[in-house]
Amino acid sequence: MANPQLHNGHTRIANEIINQIMKTNLNGTQFRLVMAIWRFTYGFQRKEYEMSVSYLAKQIDTSRSHVDRELKALIDRNVISVAGIGQKGARILSFNKNYKEWTEKEAVKEAVPEIKPKKKATSKSKYTEDNTYYKMATYFYKKVEKVAQDAGLPHLTKKANLQTWADDMRKLIELDGVDKRLAKDVMDWVVQDPFWRTNVLSANKLRKQFAQLAIKMKAEKEPTKPKQPKDPRDKEIALQQWIAEGNDPDEFNWNN
Repeated sequence: MANPQLHNGHTRIANEIINQIMKTNLNGTQFRLVMAIWRFTYGFQRKEYEMSVSYLAKQIDTSRSHVDRELKALIDRNVISVAGIGQKGARILSFNKNYKEWTEKEAVKEAVPEIKPKKKATSKSKYTEDNTYYKMATYFYKKVEKVAQDAGLPHLTKKANLQTWADDMRKLIELDGVDKRLAKDVMDWVVQDPFWRTNVLSANKLRKQFAQLAIKMKAEKEPTKPKQPKDPRDKEIALQQWIAEGNDPDEFNWNN
């Protein structure tokens, strides 16, 4: 229970000053600043005292920027006077008790911080462990995790978010129209390919590069057709055509 007593300390202020302050248009922060300056001047039986913005902000429990703005307004209205700069580099402040010098400017309304409505968090799809896309994500993750470890780069897959991976798998199948069997084949192939195995270490990268990966995989798996041996009669036919055109037989190129 609070039990303030005058003998524990008090601040002497003339009633005439209090009467005038009651009539003066001050906002809440300005009034508290006046009270703080009274407390640390009249409360210690002195007319002025060195007080920084941060010191006053601490006393009235508000932000420095708020104090800086409202103190400037009080100084501009001649309610508070600045006697100079003190030893600590802060202004020496005093209350101007000659209220006839105060200007009757309207008090600046305190800026009320705008409370913006919180944006509703968009609900992300949650994939359970028995979900097909989650299973695909897990399957691919285990493969690329081993690739990363073998390459000495385990940090590249350490913080993988399987929910995000599952969503990429869903987009690959539902939006891109990729067959699930083909997707599995490409996942198996890409972790074996010397170039792509360390360049595709996430479901997102797999989806972005999927078309290129599928084409390269298919090209590698298709057997190359052996070249058909040339028919030696082709040269004889070409020679006969060469002569028919009026050319010298000795100039015919048998190498091509």
